[in-house]
Amino acid sequence: MKTVVYTCPYVPAEWIAAHGLCPRRSLLDSVDSGVSRSRREGVCPYVRSFIGEVTENSEADAVVMTTVCDQMRRAFDVIARNCALPAFLMNVPSMWQTLASQKLYVDELKRLSRFLVERGGKAPSNNMLAEIMIQYDEVRTSIRASREYLSARRFAEAIAENRVCNEPALSVSNGLRTLHDREGIPLAIVGGPLMKADFDLLDMIEQLGGRVVLDASETGERGMCPEFDRGRLADDPLLELAHAYFGGIPDASRRPDGELYRWLKCELTGRTVRGIVFRRYVWCDLWHAELARLKEWCGLPVLDLDAAGENGADLPRTSNRIRAFLEMLQ
Repeated sequence: MKTVVYTCPYVPAEWIAAHGLCPRRSLLDSVDSGVSRSRREGVCPYVRSFIGEVTENSEADAVVMTTVCDQMRRAFDVIARNCALPAFLMNVPSMWQTLASQKLYVDELKRLSRFLVERGGKAPSNNMLAEIMIQYDEVRTSIRASREYLSARRFAEAIAENRVCNEPALSVSNGLRTLHDREGIPLAIVGGPLMKADFDLLDMIEQLGGRVVLDASETGERGMCPEFDRGRLADDPLLELAHAYFGGIPDASRRPDGELYRWLKCELTGRTVRGIVFRRYVWCDLWHAELARLKEWCGLPVLDLDAAGENGADLPRTSNRIRAFLEMLQ
């Protein structure tokens, strides 16, 4: 089965799978290619790593990128020039509450369908798409239900394992927490996407006396598609897919982005969060601009952790800052 690589949460895996292809949402590591190493200043480490993975990936058959992030949009030009892998740039409107924006998103899914058919896929019937959507929905439901029984790292890994063809290697028994393990100051981690090495941050927080009860990173719970409405799914699965993804995933890129704060308010309150770890990449203007508003809005202590992609060099500094933050919350 041919594999289609992507990283943006607004690319529906169900749509790719319904075409008979294998969707793989990349879980990036600190990987650099010759192309991405040529320019570091001003380039987001996550984008640089994505360029590295795509240009060095020998297993993928196509890559799908979006316009949600300005740097990722520019990265598309780099990949298109320097990589033989067929690449597709999907336009995802920042304005999301208008009928015109919703129609544009649906039209982009149809344009993506033509690209996937050219890569060897087959345009799905409504019944096929609906069946795939229900399968993915059930897996996401099981992952969400496991949150109470897993460590923060294991939960993040369970979400990550669901990135390849909807087949998570979820083993709750391997991540069971004892009552002692569940002790700690409840925290939320908020921000853009995490890379594989960043999962060490979740362990670090727990080792220092905290407990991540909400992973509101792009690669965590916040980036997961909400449950589908089965009535709307039966009537028009493509429209319901667009409604859930385009209208149901809150993000700082949304204009207006009030839905992000409504979602955060509900989750922060429901999980009695006492502090927020704000994780952002250096040169990510989108999330950097969100920091001041979040501090003013939430009424909770916020720790700003900026990362330049040099994970090993960042660890001592990060550990000291988290320790001081938790001591302040005690």
